[in-house]
Amino acid sequence: MDDHCTMKRILPLFFLLVGITCHSQDLLDSLTLANYPAYTDLKVALENPDAVIKLVLKKKKFKEFPQEILKFKNLQYLDLSKNQIKELPDSLVTLKQLQYLIVSNTGLERLPGNIGRMKQLRHLNVNQNEIQMLPYSFGFLENLEYADLWSNNLDVFPETLSNLKKLKVMDLRNILIPQAHQDRISDYLPNTLIHFSPPCNCSW
Repeated sequence: MDDHCTMKRILPLFFLLVGITCHSQDLLDSLTLANYPAYTDLKVALENPDAVIKLVLKKKKFKEFPQEILKFKNLQYLDLSKNQIKELPDSLVTLKQLQYLIVSNTGLERLPGNIGRMKQLRHLNVNQNEIQMLPYSFGFLENLEYADLWSNNLDVFPETLSNLKKLKVMDLRNILIPQAHQDRISDYLPNTLIHFSPPCNCSW
């Protein structure tokens, strides 16, 4: 049986067993979301967009962000890692239920300038990319708990980071950051575990 048919059989059965109806207010907890069945084929997912909660599209050779993803209004988990996506559209914020966003190792050059409007986002993984700055609105991600920014080209960290009261962990390793700027970032986030590489003798 091919993957297409298997997914069509398994997913409706799962929805029936757990009794989940996809309304906008139904946010899943981390454990449930981790074990939730994922759609791994965009065409299959588009057959029933309202049922798509978790979408994993790793290594699909996408050259840009697939705009069809914006049709999944109940999407809570999106993984686009290991594609070739250099930019995420500002319209990504229309996915108002999104809690997990994983876009690692894609060549991503920037985050949406309005990313702070993604009020449900809790987990962000954009490691191994080419991002040079965190937008000002990054600090408005009021529910963000985990930010993996490892191995980017970051040299702009807005003072709005101090608003991230729920942020537990931020990974800034393999990024050239002078000691003074590491200290400033730590001051912004006194209750966050921040992973730095040794400070560089470089100027920003």
